[in-house]
Amino acid sequence: MELGSNEKVPLLKYPTIKRLLRQRYLFLLLVPGVVWAVLFAYAPMAGLYMAFIDYKPTLGDFWGSLFKADFVGFQWFEYFFSGQDFLQVMRNTLVSSVLTLSIGFIVPILIAIALNEARITWFKRTVQTASYLPFFISWVVAASIVITFLSADGPVNQLLIKFGVVEQGVLFMQEGKLFWIIVALSNAWKEMGYNSIMYLAAIAAIPTELFEAAKVDGAGRMKQIYHVLLPMLRPTIIILLILNIGNLLNTGFDQYFLLGNSLNRSYSDVVDTYAFRYGIQNGMFSYATAVSMFKSVVAFVLVVTVNQLSKKMSDTRLF
Repeated sequence: MELGSNEKVPLLKYPTIKRLLRQRYLFLLLVPGVVWAVLFAYAPMAGLYMAFIDYKPTLGDFWGSLFKADFVGFQWFEYFFSGQDFLQVMRNTLVSSVLTLSIGFIVPILIAIALNEARITWFKRTVQTASYLPFFISWVVAASIVITFLSADGPVNQLLIKFGVVEQGVLFMQEGKLFWIIVALSNAWKEMGYNSIMYLAAIAAIPTELFEAAKVDGAGRMKQIYHVLLPMLRPTIIILLILNIGNLLNTGFDQYFLLGNSLNRSYSDVVDTYAFRYGIQNGMFSYATAVSMFKSVVAFVLVVTVNQLSKKMSDTRLF
């Protein structure tokens, strides 16, 4: 039956309005998170306009300088792509990121499986605590530890000399070719305990009946891990892999800035440190914004692409 032009439908007749009213307290809890996201995630994106202008802070206040600046279009992007540093910076970023992702993604899975298999409670808790601790220290402290351990008279060189591997200390931090593996191992050491928490939670959610059924069928611990545990972990692994792929170019600024130096810059200079050097130290704010925006666009494309591939291959996707 159609309503007349003068008849009004009560708001409670709409399912969406009824659901909003019924769950109003849950939506109220979302308000702080939404406000934070708008203020600190979306509002700053207005500054991306700086990548298309010749921004000069000397023109006055920020907004005045922003809107009075000359519009240059994609000039800064062209300058970056045609620059002599582009290939080197992208090589360092991609190779170091892939190496860091490969090591840092596998190690937490292995730790989670090993801790799940541990039967001695005190040993399991000790290993968990020891693996979590590096995550809670800043990269300033972590970088100091790494540099101290790898110094010419540090513990690593002392062990190498003691076992006859080398005759004199190796200057690890001055060897550019070793920088990528040093950063990858440092990241894995710092993040492995925290990242393993998600896998431990996923393992705890696996029904014990599956392991018992596999045991009845004659499967040992290794076969149970391979045929039961890993397949049940696959959705979690895929989702986290998609998220990590999005950070492929987002190598992180702290570790590269703190561990890098003038002697290994040809290997330690990545997109983040490159943008910092030109944007903050050289005052080329528009150029640095264009470089960072390029990185974000590539990350977005990677996430969407990997998500679609995952959907087709395993029917698991992030969105």
